[in-house]
Amino acid sequence: MSIKVENLTHIYAEGLPHQQVAIEDISFEIEDGSFVGIIGHTGSGKSTLVQHLPGLLKPNSGSIIIDGEDITKKEGSLTEIRRKTGLVFQYPEYQLFEETVAKDVAFGPLNLGVSMEEAERRVGEALKQVGMDVKLVGDVSPFELSGGEKRRVAIAGVMAMEPEVLILDEPTAGLDPKGHHDILELVEKIHKAKGGITILVSHNMADIVNYADKVLVIEKGKLVMEGTPLEIFKREDELIKMDLDIPPAAELIRTLRERGLKIKGNPMSVKEAVSAIYEAIKP
Repeated sequence: MSIKVENLTHIYAEGLPHQQVAIEDISFEIEDGSFVGIIGHTGSGKSTLVQHLPGLLKPNSGSIIIDGEDITKKEGSLTEIRRKTGLVFQYPEYQLFEETVAKDVAFGPLNLGVSMEEAERRVGEALKQVGMDVKLVGDVSPFELSGGEKRRVAIAGVMAMEPEVLILDEPTAGLDPKGHHDILELVEKIHKAKGGITILVSHNMADIVNYADKVLVIEKGKLVMEGTPLEIFKREDELIKMDLDIPPAAELIRTLRERGLKIKGNPMSVKEAVSAIYEAIKP
């Protein structure tokens, strides 16, 4: 499984007086097994970009090649691509609608044409992946669950389609710190267990440092940076000019250096920062 995006452009209301270029001439590649973070200011085009990958949006120009197939060709069927590519929207619990958890999780697989028996198998497996037991919650209304539990059910609904590419658009939005941590730990666990490609859109730079191995930075609809978290967050001044944060640990190191503490390296995570500060102040 791989993704290759070439010269992708999307224009909303093209040709009308209020047309808006959402993304412009974006190109990148993602290899199998990658955990990719996408960052950018609100309105930069991140959500528009990721909605192209499962074929929910069609570009005005450019191509998207997933697993060797160009999904932007008009004659191509998107059914197989949607079997392989799952998208979890921001606040996905708002899209829950069935009377029971099991029925909600089964909706996607059944819509793809799998048998009821296979759908039931997938429901049990998907709920297990998100830390829930179908025997305990299968017959429960999703609307009786907590916010974090609803989010898990929504993710299970995508996982039940057994995608090779899992895309999450701000999956922790609105959750408390524990819920935030639990969801991302869950996503990382799924990624390690299932492999494939995981794409995380987030405003939280600590999350990007902790989980992603590759980062794409989108600014005003264009891809302006691409690299490892270390390569990206070393460019602090450029990120700050784009009104983007840097990881809290890196911000602390920056502040300590400005105050005269000589710290080696480029620590990005809390663990790395603690180690670097200790080395700088130890007798």
